[in-house]
This record gives sequence, structure tokens and C-alpha cells, in this order.
Amino acid sequence: MSSGKSQNNNPLLSKSFNTPYETVPFESINEEFYMPAFEQAFEEGRREIKLIAENPSSPDFENTIEAIDKAAKLLNRVSNVFFNLNHAETSIRLQEIARKVAPLLSDFDNDITFNQKLFQKVKHVYDMRESLNLSAEQKTLLEKTYLRFFRNGATLGKEQQNKLRNISRELSELTLKFDDNVLAETNSFELHITEEEQLSGLPEPVKESAASEAKSKSKEGWVFTLQAPIYWPFMKYSHNRQLREQMFRAMMSRCLKNNENNNTDILKRIANLRLEKAKLLGYSTHAHLMLEERMAKKPDTVFDFLNRLIEAAKPLAGKEIDEVQKMVYDDGSDFKLQYWDWWYYAEKLKKKLYDFDEEQYRPYFELRKVRKGAFALAARLWGLSFKPTNNIDVYHPDVEVYEVFDEDGSFLSVLYLDFFPRKGKSPGAWMTSYREQEIIEGKNIRPHVSLVFNFPKPSEDNPSLLNFSEFSTFLHEFGHALHGMLSNVSYNTLSGTNVYRDFVELPSQLLENWATEKNFLVMFARHYLTGELLPAELIEKVIELRKFNVAFNTMRQVNYGVIDMAWHSINQTVVESVELFEDKATEPAKLLPEVKGTMISPAFSHIFAGGYSAGYYSYKWAEVLDADAFKAFREKGVFDRDTAKKFRENILSRGGTEDPMLLYKRFRGKEPDVDAMLERDGLK
Repeated sequence: MSSGKSQNNNPLLSKSFNTPYETVPFESINEEFYMPAFEQAFEEGRREIKLIAENPSSPDFENTIEAIDKAAKLLNRVSNVFFNLNHAETSIRLQEIARKVAPLLSDFDNDITFNQKLFQKVKHVYDMRESLNLSAEQKTLLEKTYLRFFRNGATLGKEQQNKLRNISRELSELTLKFDDNVLAETNSFELHITEEEQLSGLPEPVKESAASEAKSKSKEGWVFTLQAPIYWPFMKYSHNRQLREQMFRAMMSRCLKNNENNNTDILKRIANLRLEKAKLLGYSTHAHLMLEERMAKKPDTVFDFLNRLIEAAKPLAGKEIDEVQKMVYDDGSDFKLQYWDWWYYAEKLKKKLYDFDEEQYRPYFELRKVRKGAFALAARLWGLSFKPTNNIDVYHPDVEVYEVFDEDGSFLSVLYLDFFPRKGKSPGAWMTSYREQEIIEGKNIRPHVSLVFNFPKPSEDNPSLLNFSEFSTFLHEFGHALHGMLSNVSYNTLSGTNVYRDFVELPSQLLENWATEKNFLVMFARHYLTGELLPAELIEKVIELRKFNVAFNTMRQVNYGVIDMAWHSINQTVVESVELFEDKATEPAKLLPEVKGTMISPAFSHIFAGGYSAGYYSYKWAEVLDADAFKAFREKGVFDRDTAKKFRENILSRGGTEDPMLLYKRFRGKEPDVDAMLERDGLK
């Protein structure tokens, strides 16, 4: 459709999409439809909120709490479509719209929480909560609604609320700008090679991907980018130390250079504004504010957890570094190990000790077979089935769509799969939803879930082949998808992955455990040319290798968590340079020599643009949960239907309807223990 057509034809504004399962009609949506859709959605949302606030009836759960939860449906729908595309298939125009809309969304949210009539109604219902006959889910919705108002300034005076409004607006703009800059920096770098000898050591599939990238840019030879499917194999296998250093410095100096994509001032401003907001709301730090609604509850718990991991892992990591350093010397070199050497020589050591090469796994993890394997696992555990369809619109030709059905044949979800890197897609892998599950007037509205990856593209000669890490990533994100697809709750805001940040990684990390289960791998892991099953010795090796350099890898994750907590537990404005701040913060977790001109913070989208502020520790926290949870499967058998049913009923289907520790204890019968993870990983 052309942008000149009447907004009456704007599909974003229809009461429901006239499509299969009311899926998004991507092919009918023009970029110029978004701003008018947002404008009308804001207007409609304000009208709905006003009706709730001015309702003359005595406030109760239904006319206040449920009504707020159901309000602004159009705005939620337009936002879901727009912001998901802004990450998966963005453009200059979409980024411009995002910068306009972000502060408007911030204002809309503030208008709700600053509305004193509305807050008094919420408070009235909250104060009488003990006398109401509410279900566990209704109690949670009531508590979360009250906290939403309290934690966003409802009790502040007018002047403080205006300050908070300005802070929220600026933060919404800055976090978007931060993410845009990371994408621009990632896309701007390329290592163009025209001499074949400089490819020494690189596996054929990596060279093919680089040749394909060069061809797409009308260049001779090979082009290497900072996209994960090209960057990590380059760092592991390239014999050319100078080029490895060039790639490493490019990756670790993103948004640090003296250009328009520099994020150093932006991230400092974000951290300082978050502190100012927390203090306005009566919290000591941003971490105190965020952790109040997480399993950890307070910063001290997180610091104790990270310190325990450092205490367990750092001495062993030192020994691992010594072993890799010895590999450097054995290789005939005399330099001290640097970061751009670590993955290369660690891979050599792995090859020497275990005769292991991760590239050996690629032929057995052809992407279509991996997808089939993940679907088969869901069928084995929960009886799910996945039917491909061409009748649902997609936003890019690479995207696949599946209808997902439960064991009894009832429809569960739509699942979008978006596998390959492209210029308009953010780096990394993630799960998201275009529509979340909820129950409206007795009807169970089923979700539309999307998984987005950056896996190796098929070449002219080969299909997309995954290494073991990429295979694990598929299972990880598929675990998130199951959390969304199997949701069965009443309220949109409590469904699926709308849970505490340090609980949301449990389903995803639990599913990764099947990556080393022989009885699962034999279901699909076959050589893409010969049909030969993944050899038993390769399965044994990957199980054995789970503990290889586990301490170094643990410390790397802890280091990210330490940086996150450092930025978000500041109690006064940061004025020093980002370099100095990060250098001091990471002192307890340092392992290899510092590389001048490189840093983590300026491109750390997880915490400055992705919702993980004061929450990056949750990846390791969830490993404690998943190590303990998988024990339950091991005790009965990794395909045990009763254990799977218990996990579905108490975790996957319950979303954020109750405190996660209660949900976990119902599944497991006890609280998890850090020792479960330490023992599994050989750190105890």
C-alpha cells in the first residue's frame, strides 16, 4: 500500500486483524502507517484510562484492577508490532519513528501512574485486599498494579513527578539511541581479505559465508563481519594473529570510537538518570529499585552470589589460563596470552587433549534437522506438534511460520522463526511475542511467539550448519518460546515470560541440558550429506568438555554481572571516565591483561537498552535453578512425562502469577542450592 492512502485502510487500526489466528498482516503494513496508529492508540488509551478513573462506582477488583490491565489494548498491539520489527527488520524510517514514539510512550505511562484519582482507586482496592476473595493470580495482579503506581511516582508531589517525567522521557530516548549506535557500529565494520593465504586455519563453511558476504557487497574475495556466526569462528580458528587482534579490537571498541556512534556519554547519562530516578522514588540505588521485584530482592544478595562464584572459579580459571599459556609456548611462540589469543589457543588445547574440534559437529547440526529435533523434544515431553504454514504473513522472506498444537489437538500458538543475519537485524538471539496469551470474556487468546537468531546463512554449496554452541542457543531460545506458548493464565501482564528477570532464564537454560543427552541427539543429529548419526564418541566428548575451561567461562559471565551491578549500584553521580569506572569495577574478575582502547560497557545492550539493568547476574542465577531442576528429570528419566507435566503445570503455564520461589518449590519440592550448579560444572 502507498503511504498516500487513507488511514481508514490502516490495518494497525482495525479492531482485530482479519487474518489466520489474527496474526499481524505484515505485507499490508506500510511504514507510514505507524505514527497515525500510535497517535490514535494513545488517544484511545487515554480515553479508556479516564473512564476507569472517573467511574462513579465504588472501586473494586473488576472495575479498577482488571480494567487497568485490559486498557490500552490497541497501543500494546501497535507497540508489539513496531518495536519487534525495529529489532528484527529495522530501517532509517523505523528508527526515526522509534525516537519520536519512545518519549510519548514514557509520557503515556506517567500519565497513568501520576493520575491521583486512579491511584486512589487502586489504593482503595489494595488496602482492602485481605477482605477480598481473590485467587492467587488476582492477588498477584493487584499487588503488581499497586507497586506499578508506587514504584513510578504515584505518591510523589507535583514537582517531583515532573522531574520523574523528564527523566523517564530522556531515558527512553537514550536507551533507543544506545541500541541504534550498537547496531550501526556492528554493521559498519568489515575485514576485507583478497589473499587466500590470510584465510589459513578457517573452516570451509566460514570461508564460504565470508565469500557469500563479499559477493553480496559486490566485492572480490572474502568479507568478515562482527556478526556472531562469522566473528567467533574467526577468533577460534584463524592462524593470523594480527587479523585476530584486528577483529577483537573492532568488536570490543564498538561505540567507543570518536564518531557519531560513541556511547560513553550516553551510558553514563543513563546510569546517572537511573540513580536520580531511584532516589526520587525513595530507593538508595537503581539496583535496589530493580531487585525489589526479583528473586534476589536486594543488591547484597547479588554481590554475595557473584563473590561466591568468583571465590569458586577464579583460582581454577588461573590454572586454565596457565594451561592455555603453555599451549602458546608449545606452539613455538613466546608472547603473553592476550584476549585475541584465548579462543584460538584454547581451541588448540581442546584439540590436543580431547582431539576435539567444534567444527566437527557442524555437518550433524544442519539447521532444519536441529529445528526438527527441538520440535521432537517438545512432542516427546508435552505432546506438542508443529505444522508449517504459508498462509500467514511474514516481515521478511527468511521467516518461517508454524501453527503449534497441544497433545489433544487444540491450537496453542503461532511460532515465527527468523534465522539469519541481515543489515536491519540486531545482533544476538532472542524470543519475543507479537501477541501474549490471556483470557478475555472466557476465551483463551493464544500467543504469537517469535524466535530471532543470527545463524550462518546457507551458501551456494551448503545448507546452514550450526556448531555446538549455536545448537545450544537454538535450544535456549526454544525454551523461552515454550514458556510463552504454554502459558495458561488470565491476565496478559502475568502471562508467559512476564516473570522476574532472574527467573525468566530457567526454562531456556533447562532446555540446554538436552544438548548433551544421547537419547535426544540420536533423534535428529545426522550428517547432512551421508545421513550418518552423530558418532557416540563426539557425544561423549561434548559431555566431557562441559567442564573444559568452565572456570574461565564462568568468570567471563561474572565479569558482565559485576559491570552491570557496578553501574547500577552507584549512590552518587558518576563523573569519571567510563574507562576508569569499568577498569575499577572489573578488578575482582580480571583474568587476562587489559587491552587499551577496548571496553564492554559502550556496547553492553543487555543492560543499557535491553531490560537487564541490575539483572545480568540472572543468567548464572538461573543456572543454579536449571542444574537443580534437571536433576528431577535425571532422577526419573530425561523424557519422563510426569516430570515434564509437573514442570509445565508449575512453571511453564503459570507465567508470573505467583512468587517464583513458590512455583519452583511446587515443582521440585524444595528450594534450589548453588551447590547443584557448582558440582555440575566441577567448581566445587
